[in-house]
Amino acid sequence: MWASARFWSAITAPGRAALLAVSLLVAVSAPAAAQLFSPEQIAQINRVQTYLNALTTLESRFVQVDPNGYFAEGSLFISRPGKMRFEYDPPTPLLLVADGTWFIHVDKELEEVSHIPLSSTPAAFLLREEIRLDSDYQVRGVSAGKGLVTLEIVERENPEAGAVEVVFEDQPLRLKQWTITDAQGLDTRVTLTGSRFGGALDDGLFRFKNPWLENEGRN
Repeated sequence: MWASARFWSAITAPGRAALLAVSLLVAVSAPAAAQLFSPEQIAQINRVQTYLNALTTLESRFVQVDPNGYFAEGSLFISRPGKMRFEYDPPTPLLLVADGTWFIHVDKELEEVSHIPLSSTPAAFLLREEIRLDSDYQVRGVSAGKGLVTLEIVERENPEAGAVEVVFEDQPLRLKQWTITDAQGLDTRVTLTGSRFGGALDDGLFRFKNPWLENEGRN
C-alpha cells in the first residue's frame, strides 16, 4: 500500500513527504528481514518495532528540506491510536490532521479542505492501536553505529516507486529523522528537534472545524 495516485495527488509536497515517511516507519516484515539480514540487524529491526508499538504520544518541532532545497518548519503531534497533526509554519499554508476517523488535508491559502478515510491512507499504519508486522514493505538496509540506528524501507511489490530512510537516535532509541527518495531519485528530508515523547496532549489538537463553511453560512 504505497498510496494511491488519487490520495497523493491531493497532498502538496510538504504534507506528502511527512506522511509518506510516517506511514513507512511501521512497514517492516520480519520474515523478509530474517532472510536478508544478520541476527544483529534483525535485532535492530525488532527494537524499532517494539519502540513504535510502545509509542503513545509525540510532540516535536520539525524542519523539512525538499529536493529544491526549500526549507519548511512546523510542529508535529501524534497521539496513538488514530490521531496526528502536522502544522506548518507560514509561509507554508498547510495543516494535516488525523482525528481517528478522517485524514484531513487543509490548504489555508486556497481555503480548501479534503477529508479522506484514515484507514485508506498510509498514516493508518503508524496510528493503529497495534502495529503489526506486514509483508507489504521490506527493509532494504539496516545500520547501527555512532549513536544512530538507520533503516531503509521500500515497497515490496513496487520497490522502484521510492524508499524512505528512517533514522533513530540510539541509547535510548528515539525517532530523529526520515528521508524520502521518490521514483525520480529526489530526496525530501524531515528532521525532528526538541522532541517530547509520552507527554499529555490536548485532544483539541486533533479536531478541525472548517472556518470557511461557517463564513459561507453567514453570507
